[in-house]
Amino acid sequence: MYPNTPNTSNSGQNPFMVQKEDEIDLKVLLFNYLQYWPLILASMILGFILAFGFNKYSTSIYKIESSVLIEDEEPALGMDLFESAGFSGLQGKSNIENEIGILKSFSLAEEAVSELNLNVQYYSEGLLKTTQIYQKLPILVTVDWNQLQLVGGRFKLEVIDENSFELSIENDGFKIYNPDDPFYKILPEEEITLKKSVYSFGEQITSEFYSFKIDLISALPDDVLQFNLADTPTLALKYKDELAVAPINKQASILSLSLETPVRKLGEDYINKLMEMYLQRELEEKNRASENTVKFINQQLSGISDSLTFSENKLQQYRTENKVFNLSEEGSVIFERLQELEKEKAQTEINLKYYQTLREYLDNNQAGEIVAPSIVGVTDPLLNSLVERMSELQAERIRLTSNFTEQSPAVRENANTMQNTANALRENVNSAIANTNNLIADLNNQIRMIERDVNSLPETERNLLGYQRQFTINENIYIYLLQKKAEAEITKASNMPKNKILDFAKSGQEPVAPKRSLNLLIGLILGLILPIGFITVKDFLNTKIEDPKELENQIKVPLIGMIGRNNSEDAIPVLNNPRSTVTESFRSLRADMSYLSPHRDNLTILFTSSISGEGKTFVSINVASVYALMGKKTVLIGLDLRKPKIAEDFGMTNDKGMSTCLSTDTPWQDVVKKTAHSEMDVILSGPIPPNPAELLLQDKFGKIVKEIKETYDVVIFDCPPVGLVSETKELFAFSDINFFVFRQGYSMKGNTQILNNLVEKGGVSKIYGILNDVHIDKGYGYGYGYGYGYGYGNNSYGYHEEVQLPWWKRALRRK
Repeated sequence: MYPNTPNTSNSGQNPFMVQKEDEIDLKVLLFNYLQYWPLILASMILGFILAFGFNKYSTSIYKIESSVLIEDEEPALGMDLFESAGFSGLQGKSNIENEIGILKSFSLAEEAVSELNLNVQYYSEGLLKTTQIYQKLPILVTVDWNQLQLVGGRFKLEVIDENSFELSIENDGFKIYNPDDPFYKILPEEEITLKKSVYSFGEQITSEFYSFKIDLISALPDDVLQFNLADTPTLALKYKDELAVAPINKQASILSLSLETPVRKLGEDYINKLMEMYLQRELEEKNRASENTVKFINQQLSGISDSLTFSENKLQQYRTENKVFNLSEEGSVIFERLQELEKEKAQTEINLKYYQTLREYLDNNQAGEIVAPSIVGVTDPLLNSLVERMSELQAERIRLTSNFTEQSPAVRENANTMQNTANALRENVNSAIANTNNLIADLNNQIRMIERDVNSLPETERNLLGYQRQFTINENIYIYLLQKKAEAEITKASNMPKNKILDFAKSGQEPVAPKRSLNLLIGLILGLILPIGFITVKDFLNTKIEDPKELENQIKVPLIGMIGRNNSEDAIPVLNNPRSTVTESFRSLRADMSYLSPHRDNLTILFTSSISGEGKTFVSINVASVYALMGKKTVLIGLDLRKPKIAEDFGMTNDKGMSTCLSTDTPWQDVVKKTAHSEMDVILSGPIPPNPAELLLQDKFGKIVKEIKETYDVVIFDCPPVGLVSETKELFAFSDINFFVFRQGYSMKGNTQILNNLVEKGGVSKIYGILNDVHIDKGYGYGYGYGYGYGYGNNSYGYHEEVQLPWWKRALRRK
């Protein structure tokens, strides 16, 4: 039930007043986007086509993977003594992080690149993309890297015949590589050009900034190829950054190496070569100790060899001259005793020399030259452990300093450990030297005691004993050193890297990029998002009123009805086309007015708007017509004295009207004009006066309106726009119901404030909103009183023009 007295205040309940809601109507939002379905569909198709083209013509990237096992060091012999001496923290396992750093080092990458000779990249030119060639090269470019070279740019080669080719510069991104300063490249001061364009295969192509030759292998005439030059440091940095090394899990000491590249064979060869150089470097470090041992023994052999030769010659000469070849039985006994002591003394002196050399190396920081004690016959387990640990730390330092700075934590920790080990080793060596000197002194005493027995022998035998004794000492030392040298060389030959290759490099079967399915999905999503984003931004920036619900939320008064678009040229469809949906919307509006002003036989209705062009005259004429059709004696009064339009719509002459009555003594009855309908009259605005506002504000106007109300059942005021002129505000006092007309897609959203000001500040009561020219379906189906919401399709009603469409057809119907 509707109340008898409608209340337009915000606090009162009104049957036409909707509750203001801030929630987004998802249905309206969906309908708004679906109106643009051809654009969205075309955009999605375009996005899919672009993604498909990207997948087809982009270069496929493959992932190359391999794995390396990092073995832990076995505890050295005597390490338990080493730990008991207070240096247990000096022993450590292979550091996974250090091994990762070595595998990703620039120096290792540089060695691998140099071995593979990757300084020239070859490309075949296709229709839409260029493909890199790695195997079965059609040409071979030989570069002289000992002089300045152009790197970074690309050359284009077109084969003319089997003897000549045309060479040009494909793109200009060259830098000058200087072998004397390989890490700094110079930008050319001027554009790079070739001396000529046609060259012969095998000809040296030279200038100030390049020198190379090109040989034909399998290229055919008219083949188009490209190549570019890259210096080793640049390639090493590139592969170093692209290589990924990581443990397969936290507990394992297995490292996974991976590289992404468009050329699978190239990636496999590079990783395999990198692992090969890694193991080779490790083996070289292990062999360094054996090489140092051989070097030390060779130094000792060079001195003892001369002494052995000299003593042998002296012994032979003495035997020949004195014809004495063998010692007596007593002499043989004394000789054997002396031989044992001299042999022991010789070995002890070698040990002493080793200790002295070891101390000299420690004092001069030559830890890399240390010889293993076991090689020279030193069996002290603690000393062996210390020397072995020192050699490992030195090797680790060499590996670390090739990849990290001196201030890095790993290098600093290594230096501290080396210093502690060196101090412990120095103490042990000093103690060993003292003990060895004591042992030599004791042996010398024993030798002197035996030498007393030698004096009791005959002179000839005594001299022979002396020569044979000297020869035997040198011979024993020489044989001993040869034996140790052989042992060192056997150790070197038997050395193997402690780390192992588990899996050689292998490429995946499917490329990791581009991700074809994902790209197609992204293309579709972008094709969907971009037009939706465009529509959203367009709607956000749109300042025109389109959404009826948004209009309801913005105005402080009820939105009574919506008038659909008049698709005919007729300005009065109510009279001339009574079966149209536009006519039905006016009938609906007439029905709603019975609730707005019930129990009234006479009714005065005022129509205004914010600006001209919003259709208030069209609405005024047809509302008057709809009342006339129901038998109400109706008059339409044109009060827009500045821009009259009623006469044009009715085909009348605006020679007299309300301005005539107000400015002269002409009675209002004389300016009334009849229309085609017997119940409807029109009072035009009349000739445009110079002072329209003053005319309407006269008391005479009020008297005329009073008389007109007494004569007619329904009086319709077509007033000027209230947003443009001032007199309209005074006319509200003469009306029973006031309507503020908005036009869909034409009226500005800010114009709603004019209506709100009339209510809040102007004190205008009983004013309502009307949305005219509704043609943009925002998802409501025009259910506010117009159009498809009524769905007259039954012949008994006679309305055949519009039938209610299914929701999906309304959604897909374009604006």
